[in-house]
Amino acid sequence: MKTCKILCVCGSGTVSSSMVAGKLKEQLAEKGWDANCVETSPNGIDTEIAGAHYDLIACVSPVYQDYGIPKVNAVGMLTGLAEAKVIEECIKALENK
Repeated sequence: MKTCKILCVCGSGTVSSSMVAGKLKEQLAEKGWDANCVETSPNGIDTEIAGAHYDLIACVSPVYQDYGIPKVNAVGMLTGLAEAKVIEECIKALENK
């Protein structure tokens, strides 16, 4: 299994990002990835990336700044309408890192 570290970002850094983190972890595991997910708010990104390496940022809230880390719009994980597309984008970003 390949490992990765994903920063899940939502408005408050709790409910939505926690849901997305759980779904990402579960669905990426089915594709051979062991995802370590950390939840935060847009205001907490600087603090999180200062102390750790992340392979991907999964956003539910807009993240406008470029941190040099691939970003994936993960809203589809909340709506349930585009989960497969989000997982596909995550894997593509992780394999190109």
